[in-house]
Amino acid sequence: MSQDTAADEPNAPHEPTPEERAARDRVRRRATGMTHHRTAQALEAAEDAAGDVDAADPGTRAEVAEWRRITDLLFDHGGPYSPDADAYVQGQLTARRNHRDQEQRPASRRS
Repeated sequence: MSQDTAADEPNAPHEPTPEERAARDRVRRRATGMTHHRTAQALEAAEDAAGDVDAADPGTRAEVAEWRRITDLLFDHGGPYSPDADAYVQGQLTARRNHRDQEQRPASRRS
């Protein structure tokens, strides 16, 4: 789905760009092992660096959004962040794997 199509359909899912995926992956790597307090500090630093988040480039917006999501996730969690225990990340990885498997099947076997 193109970005233009997504803009035409307000309820359509957003397909992240490679830049957005890379930004989220960088945040997840950095956040691994951090507690809520440390991710909150990293979120604040990312927001400060971004300035006007709404006017920032897609990668910067994705980075700030991922810091927010992880910080919220850890709000009532006693331990450190781990992508392996993050249901959202694991769901994304499963969806990507399933999509890749679907694309690799011969056209006659897809249904």
